[in-house]
Amino acid sequence: MPRAELVEGEDGLLRCAWGASDPEYRRYHDEEWGTPQHDPVRLFEKVCLEGFQAGLSWITILRRRPAFRELFHGFDVERVAAMTEADVERLLGDPRIIRHRGKIEATIQNARATLALNEPLTGFLWSFAPAPRASSPGSFAEVPAVTPESTAMSTALRKRGFRFVGPTTMYALMQAAGMVDDHLAGCHRARSATITGVD
Repeated sequence: MPRAELVEGEDGLLRCAWGASDPEYRRYHDEEWGTPQHDPVRLFEKVCLEGFQAGLSWITILRRRPAFRELFHGFDVERVAAMTEADVERLLGDPRIIRHRGKIEATIQNARATLALNEPLTGFLWSFAPAPRASSPGSFAEVPAVTPESTAMSTALRKRGFRFVGPTTMYALMQAAGMVDDHLAGCHRARSATITGVD
């Protein structure tokens, strides 16, 4: 049998199936994923954590996010940019986060690249947001992994010195930051549900 794409929770609300599989996923699905995010600190955090997620499940990152926030100074760009090789070594010894040298170093480099931008990170990232969907996707099969916009964002970020920002990773960022709404039709969080009064 095909896997259910929408799941009804104990609260009677339909959710994208991935958002009903774990309490932390449910909170993230209901409160964050697909919600437009314009706060520069949270956007920088999302760029970095999406990079850490590469090759891993998102729940792995989500459960470690408090430790990431602690060790990367709340993702304050200036403080992260000032981190040194000694900080990298210290983080490599901390089991509360993903101990991957390349990803830790990329986070520091991405902070420095953010400071070097000639415009605020928020405006830069949101300039790649596509036009809103005419309707919510009907199934996971309709949700892309890469789009022309995420490819353009990736290319632009790489030219400016950002790392771990491939097109697939940047599409995940677009989903997480609400630049696109990939909640499935029927999910209580889908924008089309709100528009049509289904919510």
